[in-house]
Amino acid sequence: MDPLTILLVGLGAAVGAPLRYLADTAVRSRLDPVFPWATFAVNVAGSLLLGALVGAAGTLPPEIGALLGTGFCGALTTYSTFGYELVTLAERRVTATAVGYLLASVVIGILAAAAGWALVRLAL
Repeated sequence: MDPLTILLVGLGAAVGAPLRYLADTAVRSRLDPVFPWATFAVNVAGSLLLGALVGAAGTLPPEIGALLGTGFCGALTTYSTFGYELVTLAERRVTATAVGYLLASVVIGILAAAAGWALVRLAL
């Protein structure tokens, strides 16, 4: 693997991870603590950006994909926290919230990715 690509992935992650933490802290202090709004928000935002990057594939240098796609989006979004929060909601027997979180995360995440892709494709 190219050392520059590794560096770019690391740089993207170095921005995405702290941003995820800051978003989590900001959202938790303002919204309902039962629904995992912070994880939901960063995952939807990351899906939108990743969809846009895929839509621009072929027009951007691969280094941008490494920096923003793998590095930034990879560190910003979090499937593991999504899974943990979903299990926690189920264990707390907040079933409607757990099901809503699952469905909203999957459906809105896919729609966000599709919207990002479509917006870039329309612009090209």
